Amino acid sequence: MSQIAANHPAPDITALSDEQWAHRLESFAKDARLHEDNISMPKAVASKIGLPMLVVGLLMLVVSAIGIFSVSFSHTLAGLEIGIFTILAISLGSLFWTMVFHALNAGWSITMRRQFENLASLVWIPALCLIAIAIIEVLNQGVLLTWLDPAVREGNHLLEVKAPYLNANFFIIRVFIYAICWIVLSRLLLGWSRKSDETGDRALGRKARFWSSFGIPVFALSTTFCAFDFLMSLDYRFFSTMWGVYFFASCALGSASTIAIVMTLTKSAGKLQGVVTNEHFHDLGKLVFAFIVFWTYVTFSQYFLIWYSNIPEETMWFTARREIGFDWLFKVMIIGHFIFPFLVLIWRPIKRSPKLLSIMGAYILVMIALDMAWIILPMLAVQDPSHATPKISEHLITVASVLGVVMIYGWFATMKMTKSPLIPTKDPMLHEALSHKNYV
Repeated sequence: MSQIAANHPAPDITALSDEQWAHRLESFAKDARLHEDNISMPKAVASKIGLPMLVVGLLMLVVSAIGIFSVSFSHTLAGLEIGIFTILAISLGSLFWTMVFHALNAGWSITMRRQFENLASLVWIPALCLIAIAIIEVLNQGVLLTWLDPAVREGNHLLEVKAPYLNANFFIIRVFIYAICWIVLSRLLLGWSRKSDETGDRALGRKARFWSSFGIPVFALSTTFCAFDFLMSLDYRFFSTMWGVYFFASCALGSASTIAIVMTLTKSAGKLQGVVTNEHFHDLGKLVFAFIVFWTYVTFSQYFLIWYSNIPEETMWFTARREIGFDWLFKVMIIGHFIFPFLVLIWRPIKRSPKLLSIMGAYILVMIALDMAWIILPMLAVQDPSHATPKISEHLITVASVLGVVMIYGWFATMKMTKSPLIPTKDPMLHEALSHKNYV
């Protein structure tokens, strides 16, 4: 993690004289590694990856649409929500890392930062989906969010106490606020980065650094309350002050894992040769490994505190999942989300191998989706005991819904790569990233 921060304060790095900056831009122009062919992604190349994802995604969404009428509306909506929160974690995590890299003046990350910016700028997709889900929930008076059901609210003292927060109007307003915050932040950061490619204006980098410092708290609050609204309030009786951090861990982990996949596919297409090296993958692998441990720490701490305090409103969240047959998924989370990836990624050669790290990245994304399923799916059985033993058709609809959302998002991500250079071409610290070495 020591590689995140540069060795000098930000002003010492970026406050070059005009003559020094002109000399540095000239050196960038002469560097063969920064030739346009190496740092741009043609649409034809991107389509080879993106088009199959689009086709699969559309087919899965068609299956999902059929499932609404022929299988179960609630299962379909739950599957869509699992997929939406998986891609939301990727985009929000990318926004987080982009702001952290700016705030800490991280030199090593420059050649990877554009892809973080691209994924962050796609946050409008899950944001609009959440708005749609919120409207559907309100119009249907609660599909997954039972606290919207007037029959549930009637005579319910707990919901009467929580009414100032858990009410339909304020819920819709909050969702729009989250979407606006995320979209504005991501668009500003990507816009300044792209404009810097054109003009070489160093002030844009300082502006991004300044606003990232304000953006991180905005991100923290909006992400936390979004997780409260859509995930924790699935059971309005449950509460956990660690819930926001729990979801944030998936965001940071999911985005770093996705970037490992993106960069590996980019290099396999013959791009970024000598620009993104095993040294960069090594540091990216450290971030993935670190947040596997962090996710485990937060998850265990939340579980341990609930078990220790033994308050019925809290313990029922876990006991209900065990009693209705989801205990197996709890065990999968222990082994699959922590023990296995921890034992694999602890090895230095794995973190330095683009192919192996990207395979682990894909595996971790599956674990994040299962984590979302662990949160969302059991509530269907809690609300309706007939869902305690899901049919095969219900499982298939859930999987199709998740794949449909994720694949469509993947297509947008590949197309986004063709819109601008694959790296910030005129960042003042690009030379640090190009010569980056790991010593640990």
